[in-house]
Amino acid sequence: MDNRQLLKITSGQGFIAALDQSGGSTPKALELYGIAESEYNNASEMFDLIHEMRTRIIKSSAFNSGRILGAILFKDTMLREIDNLPTAIYLWEKLQIVPFLKIDQGLLSSENQSQLLKPINDLKTSLELAKKNKVFGTKMRSLINGANNIGIKDLVDQQFDIGEEILSFGLLPIIEPEVDITIPDKREAEDMLYNNIKRRLDRIESGKKVILKLSLPEQDNFYEPLTQHPNILRIVALSGGFEKKIAVNKLKQNKNMIASFSRALTEGLKSGSSKQEFEEQLDRTVQSIYEASLS
Repeated sequence: MDNRQLLKITSGQGFIAALDQSGGSTPKALELYGIAESEYNNASEMFDLIHEMRTRIIKSSAFNSGRILGAILFKDTMLREIDNLPTAIYLWEKLQIVPFLKIDQGLLSSENQSQLLKPINDLKTSLELAKKNKVFGTKMRSLINGANNIGIKDLVDQQFDIGEEILSFGLLPIIEPEVDITIPDKREAEDMLYNNIKRRLDRIESGKKVILKLSLPEQDNFYEPLTQHPNILRIVALSGGFEKKIAVNKLKQNKNMIASFSRALTEGLKSGSSKQEFEEQLDRTVQSIYEASLS
Protein backbone atom coordinates (compact mmCIF):
# COMPACT_ATOMS: atom_id res chain seq x y z
CA MET A 1 0.00 0.00 0.00
CA ASP A 2 1.45 3.38 -1.07
CA ASN A 3 1.92 5.53 2.03
CA ARG A 4 1.47 8.73 0.01
CA GLN A 5 -1.91 7.51 -1.19
CA LEU A 6 -2.82 6.43 2.34
CA LEU A 7 -1.97 9.87 3.73
CA LYS A 8 -4.03 11.63 1.07
CA ILE A 9 -7.13 9.51 1.63
CA THR A 10 -6.77 9.58 5.41
CA SER A 11 -6.24 13.29 5.99
CA GLY A 12 -6.87 15.08 2.70
CA GLN A 13 -9.72 17.53 2.25
CA GLY A 14 -12.06 16.80 -0.63
CA PHE A 15 -14.10 13.90 -1.97
CA ILE A 16 -13.86 10.67 -3.96
CA ALA A 17 -15.28 10.87 -7.48
CA ALA A 18 -17.24 7.83 -8.68
CA LEU A 19 -16.53 7.24 -12.39
CA ASP A 20 -17.42 3.57 -12.31
CA GLN A 21 -20.64 3.13 -14.27
CA SER A 22 -20.67 -0.49 -15.46
CA GLY A 23 -22.32 -2.12 -18.45
CA GLY A 24 -25.74 -1.93 -16.83
CA SER A 25 -25.63 1.74 -15.85
CA THR A 26 -23.60 3.13 -18.77
CA PRO A 27 -26.56 3.59 -21.20
CA LYS A 28 -28.35 5.81 -18.67
CA ALA A 29 -25.15 7.76 -17.97
CA LEU A 30 -24.64 8.34 -21.69
CA GLU A 31 -28.27 9.35 -22.16
CA LEU A 32 -27.95 11.99 -19.43
CA TYR A 33 -24.76 13.14 -21.17
CA GLY A 34 -26.73 13.60 -24.39
CA ILE A 35 -25.85 10.39 -26.26
CA ALA A 36 -28.84 8.19 -27.12
CA GLU A 37 -28.66 4.40 -27.41
CA SER A 38 -29.34 4.76 -31.14
CA GLU A 39 -25.95 6.45 -31.52
CA TYR A 40 -23.95 3.27 -30.83
CA ASN A 41 -24.35 -0.27 -32.13
CA ASN A 42 -22.77 -2.52 -29.52
CA ALA A 43 -21.08 -2.69 -26.13
CA SER A 44 -17.67 -1.93 -27.59
CA GLU A 45 -18.86 1.36 -29.08
CA MET A 46 -20.75 2.16 -25.88
CA PHE A 47 -17.60 1.74 -23.77
CA ASP A 48 -15.62 3.84 -26.25
CA LEU A 49 -18.12 6.68 -25.73
CA ILE A 50 -18.17 6.46 -21.93
CA HIS A 51 -14.37 6.44 -21.89
CA GLU A 52 -14.38 9.60 -24.01
CA MET A 53 -16.73 11.18 -21.45
CA ARG A 54 -14.58 10.12 -18.50
CA THR A 55 -11.41 11.29 -20.25
CA ARG A 56 -13.00 14.69 -20.82
CA ILE A 57 -13.86 14.89 -17.12
CA ILE A 58 -10.46 13.71 -15.89
CA LYS A 59 -8.52 16.07 -18.18
CA SER A 60 -10.64 19.06 -17.17
CA SER A 61 -8.90 21.68 -15.04
CA ALA A 62 -11.87 21.37 -12.66
CA PHE A 63 -10.90 17.77 -11.89
CA ASN A 64 -7.91 18.43 -9.66
CA SER A 65 -6.28 17.06 -6.53
CA GLY A 66 -6.98 20.24 -4.61
CA ARG A 67 -10.62 19.17 -4.33
CA ILE A 68 -10.68 15.52 -5.36
CA LEU A 69 -8.91 12.91 -3.24
CA GLY A 70 -9.62 9.81 -5.28
CA ALA A 71 -11.58 8.35 -8.18
CA ILE A 72 -13.34 4.98 -8.50
CA LEU A 73 -12.92 3.34 -11.91
CA PHE A 74 -14.72 0.58 -13.78
CA LYS A 75 -12.33 -2.19 -14.86
CA ASP A 76 -12.74 -1.31 -18.54
CA THR A 77 -11.70 2.27 -17.74
CA MET A 78 -8.65 1.14 -15.74
CA LEU A 79 -7.47 -0.90 -18.70
CA ARG A 80 -7.87 1.98 -21.17
CA GLU A 81 -5.44 4.86 -21.59
CA ILE A 82 -5.38 8.63 -21.26
CA ASP A 83 -2.48 10.29 -23.09
CA ASN A 84 -0.76 6.92 -23.53
CA LEU A 85 -0.93 6.04 -19.84
CA PRO A 86 -3.32 3.52 -18.23
CA THR A 87 -6.11 5.56 -16.64
CA ALA A 88 -5.36 4.67 -13.00
CA ILE A 89 -1.66 5.43 -13.44
CA TYR A 90 -2.54 8.72 -15.17
CA LEU A 91 -4.74 9.71 -12.22
CA TRP A 92 -1.99 9.12 -9.68
CA GLU A 93 1.16 10.13 -11.56
CA LYS A 94 -0.24 13.15 -13.41
CA LEU A 95 -2.94 14.41 -11.03
CA GLN A 96 -2.10 12.93 -7.62
CA ILE A 97 -5.66 11.59 -7.41
CA VAL A 98 -5.83 8.18 -5.74
CA PRO A 99 -7.35 5.44 -7.95
CA PHE A 100 -9.82 2.81 -6.75
CA LEU A 101 -11.24 -0.13 -8.75
CA LYS A 102 -14.86 -1.32 -8.81
CA ILE A 103 -14.54 -5.11 -8.50
CA ASP A 104 -18.12 -6.34 -8.18
CA GLN A 105 -19.90 -7.97 -11.12
CA GLY A 106 -23.42 -6.91 -10.34
CA LEU A 107 -26.16 -8.08 -8.01
CA LEU A 108 -28.13 -11.25 -7.40
CA SER A 109 -31.92 -11.08 -7.36
CA SER A 110 -33.49 -9.84 -4.13
CA GLU A 111 -33.73 -12.30 -1.24
CA ASN A 112 -34.89 -11.22 2.21
CA GLN A 113 -35.16 -7.71 0.76
CA SER A 114 -31.44 -7.52 0.00
CA GLN A 115 -29.43 -7.97 -3.19
CA LEU A 116 -26.08 -9.57 -2.51
CA LEU A 117 -23.08 -9.53 -4.83
CA LYS A 118 -22.85 -12.02 -7.65
CA PRO A 119 -19.82 -14.30 -7.18
CA ILE A 120 -16.62 -12.43 -8.07
CA ASN A 121 -14.95 -15.24 -9.98
CA ASP A 122 -11.88 -13.28 -11.04
CA LEU A 123 -11.20 -11.57 -7.71
CA LYS A 124 -7.51 -12.53 -7.47
CA THR A 125 -6.86 -11.53 -11.09
CA SER A 126 -8.62 -8.20 -10.57
CA LEU A 127 -6.64 -7.48 -7.41
CA GLU A 128 -3.36 -8.31 -9.15
CA LEU A 129 -4.31 -5.99 -12.02
CA ALA A 130 -5.23 -3.28 -9.55
CA LYS A 131 -1.86 -3.43 -7.82
CA LYS A 132 -0.07 -3.39 -11.17
CA ASN A 133 -1.95 -0.19 -12.03
CA LYS A 134 -1.07 1.56 -8.73
CA VAL A 135 -4.64 1.26 -7.48
CA PHE A 136 -5.01 1.91 -3.75
CA GLY A 137 -8.26 0.12 -3.06
CA THR A 138 -11.44 -1.46 -4.35
CA LYS A 139 -15.18 -0.90 -4.25
CA MET A 140 -18.15 -3.28 -4.26
CA ARG A 141 -21.83 -2.36 -4.06
CA SER A 142 -24.75 -4.34 -2.62
CA LEU A 143 -28.33 -3.09 -2.28
CA ILE A 144 -30.79 -3.12 0.64
CA ASN A 145 -34.45 -2.97 -0.42
CA GLY A 146 -36.11 -3.17 2.99
CA ALA A 147 -35.70 -3.45 6.76
CA ASN A 148 -35.11 -7.19 6.93
CA ASN A 149 -32.40 -8.06 9.43
CA ILE A 150 -31.72 -11.50 7.93
CA GLY A 151 -31.06 -10.02 4.50
CA ILE A 152 -29.02 -7.12 5.89
CA LYS A 153 -26.91 -9.45 8.05
CA ASP A 154 -26.18 -11.71 5.07
CA LEU A 155 -25.32 -8.71 2.90
CA VAL A 156 -22.96 -7.14 5.47
CA ASP A 157 -21.29 -10.50 6.17
CA GLN A 158 -20.63 -11.03 2.46
CA GLN A 159 -19.19 -7.53 2.06
CA PHE A 160 -16.86 -7.88 5.04
CA ASP A 161 -15.81 -11.44 4.17
CA ILE A 162 -14.65 -10.25 0.74
CA GLY A 163 -13.27 -7.07 2.28
CA GLU A 164 -10.99 -9.11 4.53
CA GLU A 165 -9.68 -10.98 1.46
CA ILE A 166 -8.91 -7.62 -0.14
CA LEU A 167 -7.12 -6.41 2.99
CA SER A 168 -4.97 -9.54 3.00
CA PHE A 169 -3.95 -8.65 -0.56
CA GLY A 170 -2.63 -5.28 0.58
CA LEU A 171 -5.48 -3.19 -0.84
CA LEU A 172 -8.10 -1.14 0.99
CA PRO A 173 -11.77 -2.04 0.41
CA ILE A 174 -14.61 0.43 0.05
CA ILE A 175 -17.58 -1.48 1.46
CA GLU A 176 -20.84 -0.19 -0.05
CA PRO A 177 -24.09 -1.58 1.41
CA GLU A 178 -26.43 0.91 -0.29
CA VAL A 179 -29.88 1.48 1.20
CA ASP A 180 -32.44 2.30 -1.49
CA ILE A 181 -33.51 5.90 -0.81
CA THR A 182 -37.10 5.20 -1.93
CA ILE A 183 -38.05 2.47 0.55
CA PRO A 184 -40.65 3.42 3.22
CA ASP A 185 -38.73 1.76 6.06
CA LYS A 186 -35.34 3.29 5.25
CA ARG A 187 -34.80 4.50 8.83
CA GLU A 188 -35.40 1.01 10.25
CA ALA A 189 -33.11 -0.52 7.59
CA GLU A 190 -30.38 1.94 8.57
CA ASP A 191 -30.68 0.93 12.24
CA MET A 192 -30.16 -2.71 11.26
CA LEU A 193 -27.32 -1.82 8.91
CA TYR A 194 -25.53 0.20 11.60
CA ASN A 195 -25.65 -2.65 14.10
CA ASN A 196 -24.41 -5.21 11.58
CA ILE A 197 -21.59 -2.97 10.38
CA LYS A 198 -20.49 -2.39 13.97
CA ARG A 199 -20.58 -6.14 14.63
CA ARG A 200 -18.26 -6.85 11.69
CA LEU A 201 -15.95 -3.89 12.26
CA ASP A 202 -15.21 -5.27 15.72
CA ARG A 203 -13.93 -8.49 14.12
CA ILE A 204 -11.40 -6.90 11.76
CA GLU A 205 -7.77 -7.48 12.63
CA SER A 206 -6.21 -4.65 14.63
CA GLY A 207 -4.47 -2.11 12.42
CA LYS A 208 -6.56 -2.93 9.34
CA LYS A 209 -8.99 -0.32 8.04
CA VAL A 210 -11.88 -0.06 5.57
CA ILE A 211 -13.85 2.75 3.98
CA LEU A 212 -17.64 2.65 4.25
CA LYS A 213 -19.70 4.04 1.37
CA LEU A 214 -23.25 4.62 2.62
CA SER A 215 -26.53 6.16 1.53
CA LEU A 216 -27.20 9.58 3.03
CA PRO A 217 -29.09 8.75 6.23
CA GLU A 218 -32.57 9.76 7.34
CA GLN A 219 -31.18 11.05 10.65
CA ASP A 220 -28.38 13.60 10.35
CA ASN A 221 -25.00 12.36 11.64
CA PHE A 222 -26.43 8.87 12.12
CA TYR A 223 -23.20 7.15 11.05
CA GLU A 224 -20.87 9.71 12.65
CA PRO A 225 -20.06 7.54 15.72
CA LEU A 226 -18.59 4.91 13.39
CA THR A 227 -15.92 7.39 12.26
CA GLN A 228 -14.33 6.91 15.69
CA HIS A 229 -13.98 3.14 15.21
CA PRO A 230 -10.30 2.11 14.95
CA ASN A 231 -10.99 0.03 11.84
CA ILE A 232 -12.59 2.89 9.87
CA LEU A 233 -10.44 5.01 7.58
CA ARG A 234 -13.26 7.22 6.27
CA ILE A 235 -16.99 7.21 5.65
CA VAL A 236 -18.15 8.44 2.25
CA ALA A 237 -21.65 9.09 0.94
CA LEU A 238 -23.26 7.96 -2.30
CA SER A 239 -25.83 10.20 -3.95
CA GLY A 240 -28.19 7.26 -4.47
CA GLY A 241 -30.28 8.91 -7.16
CA PHE A 242 -30.77 12.22 -5.38
CA GLU A 243 -30.41 15.27 -7.60
CA LYS A 244 -27.13 17.09 -7.03
CA LYS A 245 -28.65 19.97 -5.06
CA ILE A 246 -30.48 17.63 -2.67
CA ALA A 247 -27.47 15.31 -2.27
CA VAL A 248 -25.17 18.26 -1.53
CA ASN A 249 -27.58 19.73 1.03
CA LYS A 250 -28.01 16.38 2.78
CA LEU A 251 -24.26 15.82 2.88
CA LYS A 252 -23.76 19.21 4.56
CA GLN A 253 -25.84 17.94 7.49
CA ASN A 254 -23.51 14.98 8.14
CA LYS A 255 -20.16 15.81 9.72
CA ASN A 256 -17.10 13.64 9.09
CA MET A 257 -18.74 12.25 5.94
CA ILE A 258 -17.40 13.11 2.48
CA ALA A 259 -18.92 12.59 -0.93
CA SER A 260 -18.41 9.78 -3.38
CA PHE A 261 -21.00 10.84 -5.92
CA SER A 262 -21.53 9.43 -9.41
CA ARG A 263 -24.73 10.72 -11.01
CA ALA A 264 -24.63 13.97 -9.04
CA LEU A 265 -21.04 14.55 -10.18
CA THR A 266 -21.88 14.32 -13.88
CA GLU A 267 -25.25 16.05 -13.65
CA GLY A 268 -25.56 18.81 -16.25
CA LEU A 269 -22.56 17.71 -18.34
CA LYS A 270 -23.41 17.41 -22.05
CA SER A 271 -21.49 15.91 -24.93
CA GLY A 272 -22.36 18.86 -27.18
CA SER A 273 -21.16 21.54 -24.76
CA SER A 274 -18.27 23.76 -25.72
CA LYS A 275 -15.04 23.37 -23.77
CA GLN A 276 -15.81 26.50 -21.77
CA GLU A 277 -19.38 25.43 -20.97
CA PHE A 278 -18.21 21.95 -19.95
CA GLU A 279 -15.40 23.30 -17.75
CA GLU A 280 -17.66 25.83 -16.03
CA GLN A 281 -20.40 23.28 -15.34
CA LEU A 282 -17.97 20.71 -13.95
CA ASP A 283 -16.16 23.35 -11.87
CA ARG A 284 -19.43 24.47 -10.24
CA THR A 285 -20.35 20.87 -9.45
CA VAL A 286 -16.94 19.92 -8.09
CA GLN A 287 -16.84 23.05 -5.92
CA SER A 288 -20.31 22.43 -4.44
CA ILE A 289 -19.50 18.79 -3.64
CA TYR A 290 -16.10 19.79 -2.23
CA GLU A 291 -17.63 22.40 0.07
CA ALA A 292 -20.28 19.96 1.29
CA SER A 293 -17.52 17.44 2.04
CA LEU A 294 -15.83 19.97 4.34
CA SER A 295 -18.89 20.37 6.55
